[in-house]
Amino acid sequence: MPVPTSPHVGALPYDRIVANLQAVYYRAPDGSEPVSDFIDGLDIRRQVVLDNQINRLNTLTIAVPDLPFPHSSQVRGPLRELRCHFGRELYRVLYRRSAGLVVLLHIFHKSTGEVPESEIRIAEGRWADFKARMDAPTRRPPRAAGHDAP
Repeated sequence: MPVPTSPHVGALPYDRIVANLQAVYYRAPDGSEPVSDFIDGLDIRRQVVLDNQINRLNTLTIAVPDLPFPHSSQVRGPLRELRCHFGRELYRVLYRRSAGLVVLLHIFHKSTGEVPESEIRIAEGRWADFKARMDAPTRRPPRAAGHDAP
């Protein structure tokens, strides 16, 4: 069976098209964006550094969906951590992919060797909420993807 092509791309098969993924903030049912709110609570120097490190996720494509270690690593199943630092301070952003989006679910200041189970549960709970609202037959505001989503 031939691979379908897009009239806008010429003869390139769909699986060869390079489209960047977009990092977006998870938005809670109350309209808050926990990762964005956490970053906004930091001083401006830390905000800039974390924003720059998060922006690396926007360089990902369907063909290259993950940053290599040490920038990112798998936590559990498809849940991944973006490994951010400001000097000796360590931050972790837990995220998952949803089609062309990289959904930033949770961020925390890391002070232990492994990602604490409590932090993983928060991210997994937010993912379950995100999927339930995105897959609902009729979506109700607020959007599950934050203000920066397409």
